Parts: sequence; structure tokens; C-alpha cells
Amino acid sequence: MSKSLEKLSSGFRINRASDDAAGLSISEGLRSQTGGLKVAVRNAQDAISVVQTAEGALNETTSMLQRMRDLAVQANNASLDDSAKKAANAEFTQLAAEIDRVSDTTAFGKSKLLDGNFGMAASSTGTTIAGTPANPPNEPYPTSNSPVSSSGMTITSLGGKAVSINIADVTLTDSKGDTLAPQAAAAKVNDAIAAALRDSGNGDVTLEVSASVDKATGDLTFSASGTTGFEFTASDLGISGASTANSKAVAGNFQIGANSGETLAVGIRAVNSTTLGLNSLDLTKLATTTGGKSGATEAMEVLDTAIQQVSDDRAKLGASQNRFEHTINNLNVSVENLSASESRIRDTDMAQEMVQFTRNQILTQAG
Repeated sequence: MSKSLEKLSSGFRINRASDDAAGLSISEGLRSQTGGLKVAVRNAQDAISVVQTAEGALNETTSMLQRMRDLAVQANNASLDDSAKKAANAEFTQLAAEIDRVSDTTAFGKSKLLDGNFGMAASSTGTTIAGTPANPPNEPYPTSNSPVSSSGMTITSLGGKAVSINIADVTLTDSKGDTLAPQAAAAKVNDAIAAALRDSGNGDVTLEVSASVDKATGDLTFSASGTTGFEFTASDLGISGASTANSKAVAGNFQIGANSGETLAVGIRAVNSTTLGLNSLDLTKLATTTGGKSGATEAMEVLDTAIQQVSDDRAKLGASQNRFEHTINNLNVSVENLSASESRIRDTDMAQEMVQFTRNQILTQAG
């Protein structure tokens, strides 16, 4: 009778492992899943807030770009004198500066959203990328071509910053044993890696590379930090070797499930006057007799591209928001179903337990 009273008081059929060992184990697992899913719902809601904050800033950026294009169209008018064009250019410059300010200050909590640092991801350490021996001099050859993700390393680059590659401590020797200028070799590799990253769509990653040469074998070893690897061609370097990629920090991921690995990434590339190509624009610049475009004409072309870029970014954010909203709906359904399952296992059937308690009580009193 005491157990029946305990079950009626607590509302649980299982109050200790001895009540139902298997049921307790299953129930605790379901509770863990349910708790994780509830937190995942809050994570997804935070992700929506992040996306809305970024999209709101990009909306204002679009408005400024539209106004800048209007000014460019206005300045491309032969009836305007120099002072009128200078006035238009002054507003144009101020709007570009405001775009930079919006980029620098748009944040969610302490996380900057539009400076290119939100949405960079890399993982794994010590993944080796095999090099390929050089072809004869002056012949292009693939120095490295390896899908590192298949070797256990992945990277998602969703920022918008320019690729930055640093190569140091390089010593190259030719067939005569003379030392070659490392700067020239590094420049070739720099340009090749940067171009390959842009072409592959990985976009605007900071790739730090160090390199060294084994004089005994002539092998050149690259160590890359911050990328999955690279595919490029170089000429007349006379090298071979291998590169090792190491991981950097992960950002922009939201845990949207109860289990490890159930994440969604939100990537927001940098949106400022540099990435939009606005820095060099000048509405007062005149067309040249050799076919050079006027500053206003050049500005219109650049702004068309910039507006499209920002619109694409906003569209991606909108798609992400819709996905998170559906994720929340699905998570809520899962929470409801798991809670019901856990309740059926753990909770007391009050009617049945009350009948049992009353029966035991009558028998006890009848003594």
C-alpha cells in the first residue's frame, strides 16, 4: 500500500530503478532527448534573430546602394557643372562610409555579423595533402589537388574578406644549387592559391602558409592553416612536396538537434565598401579619349553588381530563416511526441493505481 501511495503522491509509476529498471533506462533517455530538443528550439529561435538582424542591416545597405546609383545616374549628365558633380560625389562618399559603419557595428550580442567573421568553419588537424612532382621547367603542373574533406577535414568559408596568404621561410635551389629568390616563388604560389580558392567558391578565406625545402631531396613542404587544401598550378618552381592543413575556430553554427553533429550553419560574408568595390569610385572622374569610362558610368556598373550581391545575400538569409522556422515546427512536434512517449512509460495510471490503493486499504482495514 505504501508503494501505491507513493505513486499516487508523485504521479510517477517509476520512482526508483527497482520499480522498473528497463523502463527507467528508456525514460531517462527520452527525457535527455526531450530536454535537448527544447534547447535546440531556443537555438533555432536565436538563429532566426541573428538572420533578421543581419537582413535588416542589409536592407538598409540596399537602400543606400540604390541612392548611390541614383547619384551616379545624375552625375552622368553633361549639363551638370563641376560643383554639382562634386556635391553629388560628396553624398556618394558619405553613403559609402555609412555602409562601412553599418558593416562594422551590426552585431548580435558581441558577434559581429557583417564584417566577414561570422560563418567561418574549419575542423580536423594534421590532414596531409599529397604534393605532385614538378613537370619540366616552364610547364604548368598541379602542385596539389586533394579533396581534404574525404580525408577527415572540412571547411566552410562563408565570410567575405579578401584571401590573405603568408608564405615565409622558403628556400629554393635550382639545378645548379644556387638559391632562388623566395619572394618570387611565394608570389606565384600566393596568386595561384588565392585564385583557386575564389574559383572553387570557398571564397575569402585567410590562408596562412609556411614552407620549407629539404635541400637533400629538393622537396618543398607547405603547411597550411585555415583551409581544407588547395588546387593550383605554378610554373618553373622545380619543387615537389606535401602540405599539412590544420584547423581554426568554428563560428556561425547553431545546434538544432539533441545529438552531436545536428547543426545548421549561417554564413554571412563581409558587406562593406571594399567587398562591394566602392572604394575607388569617383563621380567627378571624366571619360578619357582612349576609351576610359567616366566615373559615373563606372559607378553604375559597379553598383549594379553590388546591389545584386547584397540582394543575393538577403535571399540566402531569407531562405535560412524559413528553414529555421520549419526546423522549430519539426522540433516542437518531436518534443510533444517524445514527452508523450516518456509519460506513457513513467507516469502513473491514476485510475488504475487508485483502484489498487483502495483495494489494499480495504484489505488492510478488514485485517
